[in-house]
Amino acid sequence: MHSSYYYDSTGYGPVFEEQPVNTIYPEEAPEDKIIMSCRARASPPATYKWSLNSWKIDVQDGSDNHYTVVGGNLVISNPDKSKHAGNYSCLATNEFGTVISREASVQFGYLDMFSTEEREAVYVKEGQGVVLLCAPPPHFPNDLSFRWMLNEFPIFIRLDKRRFVSQTTGNLYISKVEASDSGNYSCFVSSPSIAKSVFSKFIPLVPLAERPIRKYPADIKVKFPDTYALVGQNITLECFALGNPIPQIRWRKVDGALPAHHEISTVGGLLHLFNVQFEDEGMYECEVINSKGKDWHKAHLYVEAPPDWVEHISSSEKGIGSDYTLSCLAGGKPKPQIYFLKNGQMYGKHELRFTDMTFYDSGMYQCIAENRHGVIYANAELRVFASSPSFELNPVKQRILGAKNGHVVIECKPRAAPRPTFSWSKGTELLSNSSRIFIWEDGSLEIRNITKSDEGKYTCFAENDRGKANSTGSLLVTDATKITLAPSNADVSVGENTKMQCAASHDSSLDLTFIWTLNDHVIDFDKEEEYYQYVMDGQAGMSSCELLIKNTQMKHAGRYTCMAQTPVDNVTASADLVVRGPPGPSGGVRVEEIGPKSVRLLWSQGSDNLSPISKYTIQYRETRTPEEDWKDAVTSPPNVEGNAETATVVDLIPWTEYEFRVIATNTLGTGEPSDPSPKTRTQDAVPVVAPSDVGGGGGTSRELTITWTPVQPQYYYGSNFGYIIAFKPEDGFQWRKVTVADPEARRYVHKDPSIPPATKFDVKVKAFNSKGEGPYSLTAAIYSAQDVPSEAPTIVEARTLSATEAIVWWQPVLQQTVEGYQVRYWRKSMENEATAQRISNRENQTRLDNMKPDSHYVIEVRAFNGAGYGPPSQRYEIHTKKAPPSRPPNIISTKMNPSGTSVNIAWEQVEPLVNESTVQCYKVLYRQEGRSTGVLYTTDKQYIDLPMRKDGDYLVEVRAHSEGGDGAVAQVRISGGGVLVAQSLSICVLLLVAVLSLAL
Repeated sequence: MHSSYYYDSTGYGPVFEEQPVNTIYPEEAPEDKIIMSCRARASPPATYKWSLNSWKIDVQDGSDNHYTVVGGNLVISNPDKSKHAGNYSCLATNEFGTVISREASVQFGYLDMFSTEEREAVYVKEGQGVVLLCAPPPHFPNDLSFRWMLNEFPIFIRLDKRRFVSQTTGNLYISKVEASDSGNYSCFVSSPSIAKSVFSKFIPLVPLAERPIRKYPADIKVKFPDTYALVGQNITLECFALGNPIPQIRWRKVDGALPAHHEISTVGGLLHLFNVQFEDEGMYECEVINSKGKDWHKAHLYVEAPPDWVEHISSSEKGIGSDYTLSCLAGGKPKPQIYFLKNGQMYGKHELRFTDMTFYDSGMYQCIAENRHGVIYANAELRVFASSPSFELNPVKQRILGAKNGHVVIECKPRAAPRPTFSWSKGTELLSNSSRIFIWEDGSLEIRNITKSDEGKYTCFAENDRGKANSTGSLLVTDATKITLAPSNADVSVGENTKMQCAASHDSSLDLTFIWTLNDHVIDFDKEEEYYQYVMDGQAGMSSCELLIKNTQMKHAGRYTCMAQTPVDNVTASADLVVRGPPGPSGGVRVEEIGPKSVRLLWSQGSDNLSPISKYTIQYRETRTPEEDWKDAVTSPPNVEGNAETATVVDLIPWTEYEFRVIATNTLGTGEPSDPSPKTRTQDAVPVVAPSDVGGGGGTSRELTITWTPVQPQYYYGSNFGYIIAFKPEDGFQWRKVTVADPEARRYVHKDPSIPPATKFDVKVKAFNSKGEGPYSLTAAIYSAQDVPSEAPTIVEARTLSATEAIVWWQPVLQQTVEGYQVRYWRKSMENEATAQRISNRENQTRLDNMKPDSHYVIEVRAFNGAGYGPPSQRYEIHTKKAPPSRPPNIISTKMNPSGTSVNIAWEQVEPLVNESTVQCYKVLYRQEGRSTGVLYTTDKQYIDLPMRKDGDYLVEVRAHSEGGDGAVAQVRISGGGVLVAQSLSICVLLLVAVLSLAL
């Protein structure tokens, strides 16, 4: 049946060169076909079949005319999601067997449009945080990226410490809202897989003015979940919080340091981990903090891995009747399942053991390792053959060298199946096993204690039930290699140079090489040229090699071996190098007898490296400082002798976490530091540092505001740290005291209706902790807040200027404490939508804008100072004018006079809509293209004559004017003596053009 590959067939089974890959086909793709690749190298050439979800695709029967096979590739024409989505695999077959490709999926990608429903406006007080929801439309795959537009395309929001866009949900987070955030926001969603982008309806964000702006504690709103990552992947963890002041974000790994290959984004809300490894697995924490509070979130990072071959099968040829094992070993997490296919069919698990193999064991085998993260394939052809012995491919080596008194092995490995029997002869003498001669089971001949008489021709005879053959080689006996100068022991200090010499005699017909090793490890002279060099010398039958060791270090101590080697034999000689140097690191550093400012340190002496230790240096590091920030400690006794194994470290800071290490010194230098001690916290103590920069004053009426610079954390000296604030009127005798428990607090506001305004107070602040109270700061003098203005301004007049603008005048308040005025205005019955402006006290009028046309407005004015707002004025009501005409003039003619010195432009009368103002006149702006200014003409006619210009292109803009303002514009370009009408584009059309450009 398969006789061609039982013996000497030169063909081979299929070997994949190209396999199908996962494909995402955009549902809106202009291409109307999908190509799944498959190509195998085979002799004779392979034929191909395909399957979908393990069901054979029959291209021949015509049941699905979407499929065709071109070469080995599967072409899917006019793909249909309901029919063609799934997992595809390719089978390649020839007479030697079948292999199946890895599975590849075909999936259909899409990104729907956002809903056309209007988004509701979001109202939020200034200082508060806000979340704008993206709610992306249905899509596949889930690889979207998100940005947010503000007011119009393509103005995208710049992200910073205050604004964050989650790439998981698409939501926009603003930690604290400011007045400048007012506007219309749209979520812009892109799918890189299908090269499509869509954006949502605009969401109006309306900040509401609040004075004073309140502060809010940090509150995490973006929380990274428990996350699974694969080894080698890059991942990003998201964390963001709302709060005022803007929270600071800190990242840490709970059970160790953050991986070396990490990066925290400049805005702080993203932790990037690059090339993730198993040791990066663990609990990660995001902590956010501001002056009002802190919040934190923890989640686990699990690191797993797809299958990866540790050992896999390879093609092999085995003789009939032999035994053989096919086995695979794969790494991965979770541990992969392993199974075998033969010619594309399930054949076994774990490993395949063959005994007494037959021709029917031949075929194409595939070992498959699979876990939830992937599948890998290893393919091999197993060929079982039977033949008489043949030395054609592997004859006995024609020239074999053997050293006198040494031993030699002459291999005999013919191609034969079943296994042949072996015999050897020297010349015509048949050899048999003896004390010097041994014929191995695999046919090799070993000769021991070689003499000159062993030279000659040796023939290996191999025979099985299918025939016999022989092969001959010659043995030549050479002189043995001998060490004539062995290296000598040496004793040096660190930094000195030394050398070792080695010489050997050898057969002059052979090349001799020297190999130097240190403690059985070969010295790589290229990699270690900084320390090692060698010098070779030689003549016929005698060679030498000198090893130079420069700038000797402790690592160079040990046994050096010189090996003299020829192609036939080798000999060795050794010597010891002793290196004396600075002490090695001490061991077992630990802490006992912990006090507020001292600890007792113990350690075990390290190696003195053959020079007695003369002294020890103790170093410490506060764990909150960088890892390299070690400082020499003050000890008792001040000098720690070389025979000591304990010392007391003094002058430490109470309630501070430290690490300690020990460094030994001898006459040859200072050694490496010991490993750090376990982290140790000193005991707590009463604070000794008082807050600085005590001051304050100002604020709201009937308030006393006290400020200070907080004590640095290293001076807390204990738990439950806080402040005691004492204050009294300057002429008072009794101090009033309050407690603030926040160690990072920097101000206290005392509210009391009995506090007189603008009164001088003495204030002082001190720190406390669980052990007691520290000293007071210096006393400072401050003033209580002044009262709010008591008088209301009087509105003199207010009048509308257009459909959207008005102006208001008022009689100023004459109190000296007034800092300015607030003007509020709103549509009648809609005071919750009021707009507010603040004006300095030097002004008594202001312009109101962004008003609604044809609307009834209410206006009020009040004075303010640092204590707050005074009473409001009387309310003044106005009515804005109707909106200007929304339709541009329709230009009906453009004529140049015969002399070419002027141009006449005419238009139709603009008829306003019912809710628009009556046209009073027309405005004509005549300007050079590229400039914003020009000559403005006003006319009550429907035409105008303009002078021709010769210094470039000009634009003429015509618009109707009414008491509601200027209407829509029509435009004409005057160019090179000709006149062109420049058509206007609506906002909707412009936005559509921009989106189409993006898609391109």
